[in-house]
Amino acid sequence: MSGLIVDHVMPESIAEELEIEPGDRLLSINGHIVRDVIDYNYFGAEDNLVLEVEKSDGELWELEVEREEGEPLGLVFAAPEPARCGNNCVFCFVHQLPKGLRSPLYVKDEDYRLSFLYGNYVTLANIGQEELDRIKEQRLSPIYISVHATDPATRERLLGKKDLRPIREVMEELAQARISMHCQVVLCPGLNDGATFAQTVADLAALHPWVASLAVVPVGLTAHRGRLPGLTPVTEEFAGSFVPEWEAKARELEKRLGEPFLFLADEFYLKANLPFPPLETYGDLPQLENGVGMIPLFLHEAEEVLEEAGKLPPARVTVVTGDSPFRYLSEFLEKLSAKTGTAFRCVPVKNRLFGPTVTVTGLISGKDIIAELEGMEPGGVVLVPDVMLKEGEGVFLDDLTPEDIEAALGVTVIVAESSPRGIYEALELLNEQ
Repeated sequence: MSGLIVDHVMPESIAEELEIEPGDRLLSINGHIVRDVIDYNYFGAEDNLVLEVEKSDGELWELEVEREEGEPLGLVFAAPEPARCGNNCVFCFVHQLPKGLRSPLYVKDEDYRLSFLYGNYVTLANIGQEELDRIKEQRLSPIYISVHATDPATRERLLGKKDLRPIREVMEELAQARISMHCQVVLCPGLNDGATFAQTVADLAALHPWVASLAVVPVGLTAHRGRLPGLTPVTEEFAGSFVPEWEAKARELEKRLGEPFLFLADEFYLKANLPFPPLETYGDLPQLENGVGMIPLFLHEAEEVLEEAGKLPPARVTVVTGDSPFRYLSEFLEKLSAKTGTAFRCVPVKNRLFGPTVTVTGLISGKDIIAELEGMEPGGVVLVPDVMLKEGEGVFLDDLTPEDIEAALGVTVIVAESSPRGIYEALELLNEQ
């Protein structure tokens, strides 16, 4: 059924004055059928509107709106139901999940709308011309594209799908329409590295500035691959040669293009045990949510926090983390302890849920934290980084809550923003209680 069901109405808004209520369905704006929130924002940008609304009892209303420029209507809708992914990627993380997790974690989405709205990466392997035309017409920019390889045969092998339109052609069409794109390559040694990766970088750099950035991230492998295709992990040796080569080429590209373009994920530097480049080489951090520049940003913010931190009442605090950032977090906490008087214990949590090769903080489960801290003396407070919890729901990957950890360990659990400032502010809040 077409139209959007109203989730709620903002108080004292135009929509409230028009007596639109939750459960009503917005059918059209100025004669244009409303398919999703993108249509709502696009067609609803005019100051003079005619809304067709179906009330919850089936009655049809036609409402005329005259508003001041920029004045919101006050309608709020639920996020669109994502289109399902039709790929069978050889490295798909969803295929590597253990059994028993909550059902939404097993859903593979591939929706250009969510790419525009929330920055989700999509392959565009399942997109049709009608959808491409909509992206161009409605200026859905930027979008985030998982390229993986511009070589058609390699890309089809990686995505597990045949007869795909070459991604270079799709992106050229979007570039001609002046649609901005951020791209990623999941690097699988032996599949899309070497000359194939070099060609991918060259092809995408040729579309700059409409291809605004390119991140390369190492393939993530769990202990639950079962009968899935065998893949070679990114090892310390591989990363140790890859980083110097492509860090130098990234600087060459920056000089040629006039701005940072190619970014290596933090995980490459961690695996290679190599120092990170300066924070300024990451530009405006366009790939931060993709794990690019997180540690350099952490180190930069740590210096600022340590300069302003003052003495606090004595406390014992255990901070849990994944293996990847442990070195940098523990060094910061040691210095913060000297400034504040707080006694910190930094504990790297082994990932029992996904296996030891998964070392990022955001994939630690509640049961893993309990298992790691049982038998220890964590003190009265355990500080948990917010990236371990599902945003808006406050649960770990295994559906445990911070309260479950408190009950199991007999401690107070505080959830803090996973940054130096977030940790320091959590300490200040603790001492105000």
